[in-house]
Amino acid sequence: MASSISRRQFVKLSGITAAGFGGASLITACGGKSSSSAGGSSIKVGVMGPYSGDLAQYGLAVRNGAELYVKQVNAAGGINGKQVELSIQDEKGDATEAVNAYNKMAEEGVVGIIGDVTSTPSIAVAQASVADNMPLVSASATAADFIAFGPNAFRACITDPYQGKLMADFAASRGYKTVGTIYNSGGDYEAGVNDAFVKEASAKGITITTQQAYASGDVDFNAPLTSIISTNPDAILSPNYYQDDGKIVTQARALGYKGVFLGADGWSNIVGGKEEYASAADLEGCFYDCSFISEDESDKVQQFIKDYEAEYGSAPTNFCALGYDAAMVMLSAIETVEQAGATEAGSDDYRQAVVDAIASGKVEGVTGSIKYNGTGDPVKPTLVITFEGGSQKVFDTIEAD
Repeated sequence: MASSISRRQFVKLSGITAAGFGGASLITACGGKSSSSAGGSSIKVGVMGPYSGDLAQYGLAVRNGAELYVKQVNAAGGINGKQVELSIQDEKGDATEAVNAYNKMAEEGVVGIIGDVTSTPSIAVAQASVADNMPLVSASATAADFIAFGPNAFRACITDPYQGKLMADFAASRGYKTVGTIYNSGGDYEAGVNDAFVKEASAKGITITTQQAYASGDVDFNAPLTSIISTNPDAILSPNYYQDDGKIVTQARALGYKGVFLGADGWSNIVGGKEEYASAADLEGCFYDCSFISEDESDKVQQFIKDYEAEYGSAPTNFCALGYDAAMVMLSAIETVEQAGATEAGSDDYRQAVVDAIASGKVEGVTGSIKYNGTGDPVKPTLVITFEGGSQKVFDTIEAD
């Protein structure tokens, strides 16, 4: 379905379109007929994710961010005088539904897709898209394999292995000598971050005292936490989603653990939402990495928060900011191709030109500068967040290698 018209008219913002992209080459691929044909008045772009079901909170957050950026671009005159029309598809968090949604959008003639959101459906879409050479930009698919199937897939987020390595390096820089870990063994994200952390930590001379796995759906973590605490670690890595992490931290404090917890971007939303998943006192002095927090005082972040709250009436999360930046990457590339005017929208050459424009370009996103260096993984900064005096704050910014 197409997106709705903006509920508010946005003032034309300076800097909406990011730095220019370059280059185009030719490749033969199949594809549908685009609404952005020569002389057309619109450009159709797909947005997909889980908008119902257990994962809807992530999909809706990404969609809100993407829609906000598109609405701002359209309010500022569109791309090359054309309005961006969105085809929004709900894949319900299911890989088969995701492929069906992809096929529908391809038939509709979208020139690129912002999506998917979670890793397993995103991998299925990446596999399905290769034959079409369909440009994909995922806001949040962190699994390494998402970009493994073809050069048409890109992401705006950092990966599971990168987060694990980054937090292990951070642990070493803090002087931690021993770390225990607790992770959801049924989650690709959680296991991926844990494995990368353990590998890098061991290389840095950190002793992993124990690795405690739990099953998806578990709510009582006392047994694995007791095992970890008995090893007296300097820190505990809990690289899970915030609903689990909040329970883990709370239960560990009740068991008497007073040390540091480390986490990854799944911690985003552990505080500041409708529900506090752990108390400020229990989180004091803990650390996690992510791309965005609303407490970041930079002008760019604060303007985004103001715009987001004006549109949706609530504060944005990390996923909202990544959705905004994924849309920025996609639309900036499309703008470069449209302004060049050398290929007909919907053609094989057009899609390749968009892929090339993403690969060679750079945008100044809300989550930092984003560019690509030979793969679909972004070269971008990462924030390390801590909790201090009852609130979270940026502790450090780690620049990409």
